[in-house]
Amino acid sequence: MKIKADYVNAPQWKEMIVKSRLPEELKCLGEIAHNLWWVWNYEARDLFRDLDPELYHDVKHNPVMLLERLSFSRKEEIVKDKALMKRIKDVYKMFRAYVDVKPDAKRPSVAYFSMEYGMHSALKIYSGGLGMLAGDYLKEASDSNVDMCAIGFLYRFGYFTQSLSMDGQQIANYEAQNFTSLPIERQLDENGQPMVVDVPYMNYTVHAYIWRVNVGRIKLYLLDTDNDMNSEYDKPITHSLYGGDWENRLKQEILLGIGGVLTLKKLGIKKDIYHCNEGHAALCNLQRLCDYIEEGLTFNQAMELVRASGLYTVHTPVPAGHDYFDEGLFGKYMGGYPQKLGISWDEFIGMGRTNPDDHGEKFCMSTFACNTCQEVNGVSMLHGWVSQKMFAGIWNGYYPEENHVGYVTNGVHFPTWCATEWRRVYAKYFDTKHMSDQSNEEIWHGIYNCPDEEIWETRMALKNKLFDYIKEQFRDTWLKNQGDPSRVVALLDKMNPNALVIGFCRRFATYKRAHLLFMDEARLSKIVNDPEHPVIFLFAGKAHPADGAGQGLIKRIYEISQRPEFLGKIIFLEDYDFLLARRLVSGVDIWMNTPTRPLEASGTSGEKAEMNGVVNLSVKDGWWLEGYREGAGWALTEKRTYQTQGYQDRLDAATIYGLLENEIIPLYYNKNKKGISEGWVKVIKNSIALIAPHYTMKRQLDDYYDKFYVKEAKRFKEISKNNNQLAKDIAQWKETVAERWDSINVVSAEWNIPSTGLETGQEYTLRYVIDEQGLEDAVGLEKVNVFVNKEGEERIYSIEPLKMVGREGNNFVFEAKLAPHQAGAYKCSVRMYPKNKNLPHRQDFCYVKWLELPQM
Repeated sequence: MKIKADYVNAPQWKEMIVKSRLPEELKCLGEIAHNLWWVWNYEARDLFRDLDPELYHDVKHNPVMLLERLSFSRKEEIVKDKALMKRIKDVYKMFRAYVDVKPDAKRPSVAYFSMEYGMHSALKIYSGGLGMLAGDYLKEASDSNVDMCAIGFLYRFGYFTQSLSMDGQQIANYEAQNFTSLPIERQLDENGQPMVVDVPYMNYTVHAYIWRVNVGRIKLYLLDTDNDMNSEYDKPITHSLYGGDWENRLKQEILLGIGGVLTLKKLGIKKDIYHCNEGHAALCNLQRLCDYIEEGLTFNQAMELVRASGLYTVHTPVPAGHDYFDEGLFGKYMGGYPQKLGISWDEFIGMGRTNPDDHGEKFCMSTFACNTCQEVNGVSMLHGWVSQKMFAGIWNGYYPEENHVGYVTNGVHFPTWCATEWRRVYAKYFDTKHMSDQSNEEIWHGIYNCPDEEIWETRMALKNKLFDYIKEQFRDTWLKNQGDPSRVVALLDKMNPNALVIGFCRRFATYKRAHLLFMDEARLSKIVNDPEHPVIFLFAGKAHPADGAGQGLIKRIYEISQRPEFLGKIIFLEDYDFLLARRLVSGVDIWMNTPTRPLEASGTSGEKAEMNGVVNLSVKDGWWLEGYREGAGWALTEKRTYQTQGYQDRLDAATIYGLLENEIIPLYYNKNKKGISEGWVKVIKNSIALIAPHYTMKRQLDDYYDKFYVKEAKRFKEISKNNNQLAKDIAQWKETVAERWDSINVVSAEWNIPSTGLETGQEYTLRYVIDEQGLEDAVGLEKVNVFVNKEGEERIYSIEPLKMVGREGNNFVFEAKLAPHQAGAYKCSVRMYPKNKNLPHRQDFCYVKWLELPQM
């Protein structure tokens, strides 16, 4: 018999999962790791890093994964290390002292809804500025000790990880998140089982697990549909951020809005204010309407309560950026709601249309939000005005500048984005109350007491830190993608931290104009290749996978960066995430932003740079229109010279080249014997002292309370007390006025104007008698004067109210004695509107009748 050379049967494998166990003495580290407090408290971050620096780097600063992967022997070593254990106890004591503080009951409570939250790269539930803003907002809500909770999604894949091919093509990699290794916890029910919320879709139900993120003192609840209770069509609802087709987007927005409110109900949470961060969450107001109607209120009564406690923040400056759904698709999922509301389908879908009776118009979530929230705001002063114009069609009868859309300029969470090195400088030279009074500019003036040498050394330390990070993080990727190792070595050698370093890092949308710098490549080459005054440009950012033009910009910049004259001078950094952003906003010298005005709603990356002594060079758009101070940065004018965008781009590019050649580069390199540019340090100090204090998240949160939350909560309390009596009264009054509105008529009208015409200072009288059809002083009258601006738009010149001076039965007499103060031609008319002291503003009941004018 011949013996076989091999004879092996198939192995039988059994999967064994070994869970990491923390010794009793280290259990407190697990508690800290599962609360994102460590994100903005460097004592905790430093502690986790020092447990195992190499592993901390490998797990990308995720302390939950760090504790999982720490070896048992290392844990034993930590327990025996008395000095390290003392640090652990000290940090835990700080943590408990922070989280154990009860929320401030004097300020209104808030439920915050957002599609994304950016708090750390360990938790991939964000894509860009909107998410980072929402994450910062929760952190500041925690620091300010307000009663807030938030609703969002736990995405299985989140937003994509970016890599570049050898030719610079963006590659989007969707990597599944392992939920057990994230700083999150399952929300359990009273039986200790995972809590599930059931959300109605058409004639079936979607089931979502609820996860909890502890953000300091704040709870963020995340919904997750990727489970076996759902069909293969519904599991992917929470797979990826802004992923899938329009049907999946609608499913997501149903889950966020309707599912979000149902989640709060299941948790027994009721708040004073319901804040929609963008229109994605607008359907939260639909569920709230249904809840009030189930309690026995009519649709109009319920609407009073929902509106009074609703706030909608818009971040998008153009109509095309909002979500619109075809009537057929919308009806497929929402067809049952009119019956629940007690209104018709046309009335329901009309709530999402600028022109409710236009059956060809799609349903817009943003319009629905405007119609169901008492207050609406943009995210900068300019964006507030843009939003007034964008939504003006919803409130016909009023000019954009008259409507109630306000603004709160975005800020950034100072403890998150301010580098530890700068926080130590500020602690040394600022008042001890700085952290609790961040918006106080006088405190920030303490930076003028800091020696120039210390400012320069801090900046250089952070530049070196940035370049070390880049070399460490990107060397292997560059070697893999660029083929020739000598090119990578040359690139790394040219990364000189003593050079003037300029950062352009943001989402790659075409309106951001990343191409602007490359409009004259010969001139740019001359700038970056000056041997005496080297300049380096760092680019980073992602383009949406469906944005071919944005991806084309990345490819072009990458190709330019590979040319010999730009190698090591123009550098594109892949996968712009939280960790890279923190290095960039603190490590470059200049933060450059060049959007097409007014398409930058606010922008916050430049505000992060301000906290770190990085100077802004930007178009006066978004926050920089308000933030710019002469001598504290550089600005391109907000005035448009050319209507043709190509010409304007060339002009703006030439302006940037000129600023660099004639002002910025000479100032940076005008160094004294100590190697310090005193002029540059002066700009840094001005930037920190005069700009930074006005763009903290502390100021933003306080603005939301001062402008919206407190006002709305006070009104809601009034109209809801005594079993919602005032809400019922207002609804009844509106119904009565609406029924009689068309029959209200002008009995007589007199304009007592001299036959020779008007002259400045000459008084004349307007007198109207109005038959109010049995209403009791329910209307107001005003003379509206308009002019045509240079853009050809009608705008308000002045508004002159008429006073009710008497009545005879149903006839009310209105009169005004007027005298023009300015000569010139303008148009005028008289406007009638409903008036009631219990209305928050005119657009809350937007009935307007323009009255016929008498012969003059």
